Amino acid sequence: MNLGKVVKSNQEQAVASWINYLNRVRLDRFMVALQQQDQNWIQAVDTLKDTLFTINKEVIERNRGGLKGMHGFIAEVAECGIGNAREQVQGKVPVYEWINDNGPADLLWNGVQIQQKFVASGNHLSLQAITQHLKKYPDFLSEGGKYQIPEDHYEQIKLLLSISKDQANKMPTSTGEFSLKQWKEVHDFFDKGTIKLQDIQPSKLKYDQVQVNRINDTIQNEKQSLKEVDQKIRQEAYAASKPSLEQEVKVTALSAAIEGGAAFVSVIAKKRKSGKKIGEFDSKDWEEIFKESGIGVIKGGVRGISIYSLTNFTATPAAVASSLCTASFGIAEQAYLLRTGKITKDQFIMNSEILCLETSVSALSSCVGQALIPVPVLGAVLGNTIGTLLYQVAKDNLTKTEQRLIKDYYKYLHELDSKLEDRYRTCIEELKEEMVTYYVILEKAFAPNCTEALNGSVALAMYFGVPREELLTTIDEIDMYFMGQ
Repeated sequence: MNLGKVVKSNQEQAVASWINYLNRVRLDRFMVALQQQDQNWIQAVDTLKDTLFTINKEVIERNRGGLKGMHGFIAEVAECGIGNAREQVQGKVPVYEWINDNGPADLLWNGVQIQQKFVASGNHLSLQAITQHLKKYPDFLSEGGKYQIPEDHYEQIKLLLSISKDQANKMPTSTGEFSLKQWKEVHDFFDKGTIKLQDIQPSKLKYDQVQVNRINDTIQNEKQSLKEVDQKIRQEAYAASKPSLEQEVKVTALSAAIEGGAAFVSVIAKKRKSGKKIGEFDSKDWEEIFKESGIGVIKGGVRGISIYSLTNFTATPAAVASSLCTASFGIAEQAYLLRTGKITKDQFIMNSEILCLETSVSALSSCVGQALIPVPVLGAVLGNTIGTLLYQVAKDNLTKTEQRLIKDYYKYLHELDSKLEDRYRTCIEELKEEMVTYYVILEKAFAPNCTEALNGSVALAMYFGVPREELLTTIDEIDMYFMGQ
């Protein structure tokens, strides 16, 4: 029994199993990332729905603030909801809280008090409203508070501050795009030094986006923006799960080092068994050692890059990919012996057949071992050891009938493994299709439009097998059910 062959086969299958483990880790992380992003998306959408509900219930229906001031309360609720939804879609915790107590602050942002001013009257860019608030609460800024104004007001202020006095006096005012009076007001406001630009922050919304007749569109547009962010995050997760050149280089280098190191140790051990001590090695011995080690490094590099490529870009299991490399190296060696006249054609064919059979046993044994012992590398090594030893025992000691039985058994296992692999892939594809259908129906069931939500709920119930006759499918049926008619 050639234990050296078993050890070498184990080393090869260990590398293959390790590469397979790296591939599986990437895919597992991708699936976890998608599942987490599903939750992030649901939370973000729920927050937008709650925001719109609160605006309608607490502000619009109560006519809070009247016609002139209602948009200010809408802005407060919308800022919190949209700000939190943007955090949640990225898997972060909400950072905004609506205070709603008519005190000095309207919001809390990461623990910082925020006073919002959405005022367009007089074209003062909300600055006069800030001045009035600071007179009423003079300690607001010194206690760490911040003012928040519409995004378009903030951008206009920054633009006006960037224009020098000479430029301002030369700019045309007839088009209405520039106002010298507004320019002076903004510069005078900040020249006083009481309030600095860093005391003011832009809202996530423009002034017109928080008006009563615009807020529904604003929330729907925000949902679409969040969907784009959601898709980008999923695409980034997918890109991170794909095989990379960097990982391929690392795998190749480590495989080369392992196989080269194994060859180095093997040659030294062989010479030690012949009776030579390491101190007695001459230049010829070391030349042979480094030659074999170099060949091992090259083979290991080829094996690493081949297994990585085959397992990631084709449907080849890692154990089979490693055995293909081993068989290729072995047949190439037999071809060299044939060309140099050291073996006959019959010997070449017979040796190649035996070599392919041995590598097949190694691959199958590793696959079975990894399945029975789902520990990375360990299962493949133990399976390879047992399978290879069993094959050698059969080859050397059993009758041809017994050998044929074992060979047929391994063939059966291999075919079964292929069938299970095909079934697994089919199930995965069917699951993906079902999940797509499910999410489409689920989104319709929770649509903001009542009629669309009702139809979506009916479709969702039928999707899960509820008979149509047991469902309330129209408004009239719902009224009749609850009215007892």
